[in-house]
Amino acid sequence: MTSRSTLEREPAGAPGASSTPGTQPGPEASRLPDAQGRPRGSRPPKAPRWRTAAVIGASSGIGAALASRLAAQGTRVALVARRGELLDARVAELEERFGGGRARAYAHDVRNIGEIPELFGRIEDDLGPLELIVYAAGVMPRIGWEDYDSAADRDTLEINLVGAVAWLNEAADRFRRRSGGTIVGIGSVAGDRGRGGNPAYAASKAGLANYLESLRHRLLYDGVRVVTVKPGFVDTPMTAGLPGLRGVVSADRAAELILRAAARGRAVAYVPERWRWVSLVVRAIPSRLLARLRI
Repeated sequence: MTSRSTLEREPAGAPGASSTPGTQPGPEASRLPDAQGRPRGSRPPKAPRWRTAAVIGASSGIGAALASRLAAQGTRVALVARRGELLDARVAELEERFGGGRARAYAHDVRNIGEIPELFGRIEDDLGPLELIVYAAGVMPRIGWEDYDSAADRDTLEINLVGAVAWLNEAADRFRRRSGGTIVGIGSVAGDRGRGGNPAYAASKAGLANYLESLRHRLLYDGVRVVTVKPGFVDTPMTAGLPGLRGVVSADRAAELILRAAARGRAVAYVPERWRWVSLVVRAIPSRLLARLRI
């Protein structure tokens, strides 16, 4: 006599049939996507650390590398710089690589500080409230030891320091009202001591470091992080052709380290870290001896 359970048993592989006890699904099942369309067993995509960001000075060098890395992470990025055509090309490249809506260009000369409040508001209207701002704009004119060019020095101070103060003041006020945000200023190891080779550049970076420290103290209880970055030698148009550079890192590597420091909320980050020890030695050199080194 045939049992009822035998008669109702479905053949293996029939629709709705369960797997035989002790067997595993075939390789075809493991290749099927899950409910979200991802391959089974794969990790979900990591959410970006910052949903929105602005990079001031994003047309080349460290700023361009930062914008690229942020866009790759899924952050919506505002690229701000003076050279509009180059900026548009950068945005087109990022959109092609990472998808539409990931980057937007805003042509602006940081010396025009009266434009900043309106432009900041327009960026936030387009992208949403900013969570990260990086001031990477900077110039380092080539000057001789006997050159005293006040016009060039004024440009250096306006771009490297005054523009930074204007942009980051605006960011600080907005971020503190929202009780959150990250501010990053790109300084330089050159700001750790006075240097006869380029006094205005060294002064601009020293001033920026002092300003960022002061801002960090002011925002201590407002939920806003302020990160001072001091790069050493980085392969950018600013350093191209300079003699005697050792330990040069790529702009992309510098950007990676900068974003890592920003995510960790480091107060001061040397990029790469070995420059912290180099700077420690340089700061210990007596002033009269440092003057004789002619750096």
